[in-house]
Amino acid sequence: MTTTTTTTTDADRALKAKHRALWASGDYAAVAAELIPELGPELVRACDVQAGQRVLDVGAGTGNAAIPAAERGATVTASDLTPELFDAGRAIAAERGVEIDWVEADAEALPFEDDSFDVVTSCVGAMFAPHHQLVADELVRVTRPGGTIGMINWTPEGFIGHLFKTMGPFAPPPPPGATPPPRWGDEGHVAELLGDRVTDLQTVRQKIVMDHAPDPLAFREYWKRNYGPTIAVYKYQSSDPARVAELDEAFLRFLTTWNGTDTPGRTAYEAEYLLVTARRR
Repeated sequence: MTTTTTTTTDADRALKAKHRALWASGDYAAVAAELIPELGPELVRACDVQAGQRVLDVGAGTGNAAIPAAERGATVTASDLTPELFDAGRAIAAERGVEIDWVEADAEALPFEDDSFDVVTSCVGAMFAPHHQLVADELVRVTRPGGTIGMINWTPEGFIGHLFKTMGPFAPPPPPGATPPPRWGDEGHVAELLGDRVTDLQTVRQKIVMDHAPDPLAFREYWKRNYGPTIAVYKYQSSDPARVAELDEAFLRFLTTWNGTDTPGRTAYEAEYLLVTARRR
C-alpha cells in the first residue's frame, strides 16, 4: 500500500469544499501571527526536529510549525485542505529564508506514501477535520516506524473550547459522524484514537496568553473579522438580525467573563492547549 484509499462521495466533496471555504474566509494569517505565534516553535521543540529529517505538517495553514521546522534544517512538507493560505505562508517562509513544499491535502486522506516522514506534526490544524479516527489513522500511516507524531490541540475546558461552546447554539448542525474539534484536546480521546500503534505517548496541558485586543468588544470584532469558524457562524445567522444580536451578546459576555485582567486598555485570555507527542511503534 502506498497511499490511503477511501471512497469519496458527493457529500464528502461538499463537506470538504465547505471546510476549505470556511478557513479561506477572514484572515487566518493574522490570527496565526498575532494570537498564537509561539505554538509552532513549541511543537517543533517538543518533537525535537533535527536537520535532515523529513517533516510533514498537517493542517499547516500559513506555516506556524512548518517554518520553524525548516529553520532547523529539516526537509518540510506543509499540507492543508485550504491552499488559499499558502501564499501568505510562502511569503513568510521566503522572508525567513527557508524552502517548504506546500501541498493541498485532506488530513483524512493524505496523498503520501506509508512510512514517508520522520516527524509528523499538526498545530491546531488537523483537529478541525470532522472524522477524528480517520485523521489519527493517517497521521500514524505516513510516519515511519520509530518516527515522531506531535500535535497541539485546543482543550474542551480552555478558552477556545469555550469559544466553540458559546457559538454552538448559533452554528449550523454538524455533519453526520463529526466529532467536535476540542475533543482532540482530551487526553483519553487522543489515547483511544492512536491506540497501541504508538509508544511513549505524552500529553501535557499548557497555556498561552492572548492579549492582542484593548477590550472584550474589540476582541469580539477581531474574531468576527478574522477567524473562519466565527465568520461561518455569523454568516449562518445573517438573515435573522435578532439571532445575530443574541450571538453578539453571548460572545461579548463570554469574552468579558474570560478576560483575565482589569487593567484599562488591556485584555488577557489564557488559552489552554494539549501538547501531544508519541512515537510510532
